[in-house]
Amino acid sequence: MKVSIITTTYNSALTVRDTLNSVQRQNYPDIEHIVIDGNSGDGTMNIVKEFPHVSKCISEPDKGMYDAMNKGISIASGDVIGILNSDDTYTGPGIIAEIAGVFSDPLAKTCYADLQYVQANNPDKVVRTWKAGFFTKKNFYFGWMPPHPTFFVRKEVYEKVGLFNLCLKSAADYEMMLRILIKHEIPTHYIPRVIVKMRAGGLSNASFKNRINANKEDRLAWKLNGLQPHFFTLYAKPIRKISQFLIK
Repeated sequence: MKVSIITTTYNSALTVRDTLNSVQRQNYPDIEHIVIDGNSGDGTMNIVKEFPHVSKCISEPDKGMYDAMNKGISIASGDVIGILNSDDTYTGPGIIAEIAGVFSDPLAKTCYADLQYVQANNPDKVVRTWKAGFFTKKNFYFGWMPPHPTFFVRKEVYEKVGLFNLCLKSAADYEMMLRILIKHEIPTHYIPRVIVKMRAGGLSNASFKNRINANKEDRLAWKLNGLQPHFFTLYAKPIRKISQFLIK
């Protein structure tokens, strides 16, 4: 079973080496690592060229991170696809082998696990742990979602449900998982441990204003899928992904 890992980059020279190292160290033998770069000007591509394990690399202007992810999914040849951002790392060398073990069951279509936020300048310092917990439909109505860098999907699922919606700037990952798990009711498997470390300070969590905008996009995600969110989803505090705020 081939596992494709997609890493999107744009002026990521400060962090991408750690990401590439964490994939290169994986002990699973059949990994396709794809890097989609947005025409960086800071030396990102020079760093990528140092890693011969990278199977495919494209560097050209794009319409943002989710456009880059769509490019990666479109050219991926793996049976299973995961997305590891350029400031994320796997927590150990056996992560992809464990993921492949989950998908050795032909009934497994998606899976996810826990994630840790770490300090941007000190990845060994954990800021908080996002304990995703087991999936239930009800949780989605109360702001829940799997941590996207831990979410692995069979390619056939993307072929069925489509790619990321570029109308959404920060909630395209939320909308994709809502589409997969709620609209299409595709089953998922939870791995109850941390498999990814993410540097704190992402797009949707960078400020309270961004958090409000992300909440608005979450509601739009429901509308785009012809789904009716719970009252809580519409009118509660503008903070989604409640489980990610559990403090370690």
